[in-house]
Amino acid sequence: MIIAAGGGRRIGGPEALLHQGEKPLVNQMIDTMTEAGCEQIVVVLGAAAEQVRETADLGGVTVVINKAWGTGVGSSIRAGLAAMDDKGIEAVVVVPVDMPGLTAVAVRRVAALPYPDVLVCATYDGLRGYPMLFGRRHWSGIATLASADVGARPYLLAHKDQIVDIACDSVADGSRVDTPALMEFYGLTVPPQRVEV
Repeated sequence: MIIAAGGGRRIGGPEALLHQGEKPLVNQMIDTMTEAGCEQIVVVLGAAAEQVRETADLGGVTVVINKAWGTGVGSSIRAGLAAMDDKGIEAVVVVPVDMPGLTAVAVRRVAALPYPDVLVCATYDGLRGYPMLFGRRHWSGIATLASADVGARPYLLAHKDQIVDIACDSVADGSRVDTPALMEFYGLTVPPQRVEV
């Protein structure tokens, strides 16, 4: 699941519209998830969803529109989990679109044990981050507790003894692009929006 719904107030436009050169970052993330072996990819859009559809290649993925994207990442996680109605899916890897330093190796590392009762978090310098792996048995609890801009954190805090931490420092950059300085560092741009987001 790729969360790409935010308005990106701190970077001047929606995260899903970020480009690295000519390529939309959302397509880069789809490629990363595909290379990692994810069988089904759900992309949750929100801000500027129609413009994202026009500029990104979303063929072959399931697109979910979160109309409540302005309430924070929690609603996007809920929308994405609700779209996973295939009972054969036992776990889901969750990543935000604004991580240009994420690699397929890191996703594979976190997703190595895709069982229904797992909770896995990547760590960078000992701090938890994305990707995260949520086993199906946790989905309803995560959806219930997911809130505002802290997403799954309340559920993870309540189940911290069950989380498996997987160090990804050596195989990926866990930075999320949330400042103009990081945008410049990664060579990212946001195309002008035609409509208010």
